[in-house]
Amino acid sequence: MSNFIELGKKIYDINNPREAHRFAVFVARCCLHPHRMSRLEKFFEQSELMKKIAAGYPFVYEQATRAFFYYRSTFEERARLIEEHMQFLSARLNEEFLLKLYGDKKIELWRMPLDETLGYMRLVMCAESGQRKEGLAAVMLNLPDETPIYQILFWIARTHDGKWAMFIGAMQGPNVDDAKELVKRITKKCHAYRTKNLILYAAQAIARSLGVEKIFAVTNEGYYANNHVRRDRKLKTSFSDFWQEAGGIPTSDKRFYELPLVETRKTFEEIPSHKRAAYRRRFALLDELDAAIDETLRGFRNADCDI
Repeated sequence: MSNFIELGKKIYDINNPREAHRFAVFVARCCLHPHRMSRLEKFFEQSELMKKIAAGYPFVYEQATRAFFYYRSTFEERARLIEEHMQFLSARLNEEFLLKLYGDKKIELWRMPLDETLGYMRLVMCAESGQRKEGLAAVMLNLPDETPIYQILFWIARTHDGKWAMFIGAMQGPNVDDAKELVKRITKKCHAYRTKNLILYAAQAIARSLGVEKIFAVTNEGYYANNHVRRDRKLKTSFSDFWQEAGGIPTSDKRFYELPLVETRKTFEEIPSHKRAAYRRRFALLDELDAAIDETLRGFRNADCDI
């Protein structure tokens, strides 16, 4: 129990009454799963890199004990996906990247100028404590003042047939007073390409660059909590509808849709002639984004990684 208490002290401020309660619950849950929790602890003690990751991001221990990631996830499933996510990233990306990501740093993947008022928009990867309920990393579109426009939270783990997949735990839009106007301005700048499509495109590009074979996304039925449902039981946001719009297909598990690794583009023959110039600019923007992501991640790639 002493180890679990020490772990809890790294995560929670026990001088704060609310945090102290969470600390007590954390220790109790660890004691209910002592063998699996000890295995998780040993996983992060296996190398200096894993020790540093857990020191910078101690929530890897908390995430296994709480009902995070997706609806009805089990303790074993959460612990396993945490380990697999770290195994995958550490096999492909170097120590510099991982210590930045799990050291509360934002890694810029791409930058786009907007206008004189907004300045520019950055695409970043990060792993912030507030994002830990739905994933182990995030890709975000941010303004210079760090206002988040859109973000996708995800983790990487093996599927039942042993393939590596990106699992999207949630997609979130801006939480500011002028959100609709802000998104409208950015969409116009992106040649009428919706901002939520842009963040999904970025996630797909990251998956491809890392050599992931599949992408799955949590559906309305699979979301871990009900804060996307209003009191009248109507949805604030329908994940499933958007995944379907993006080419997703239902799986045998109603909690997940499978999404394409590559977005389907209209051919120029399908596009009305008066819109072709706009589509050409849009596709050029997406190609630039794709190339920037791959170039940045390639710069952090392990020397012995063959993807």
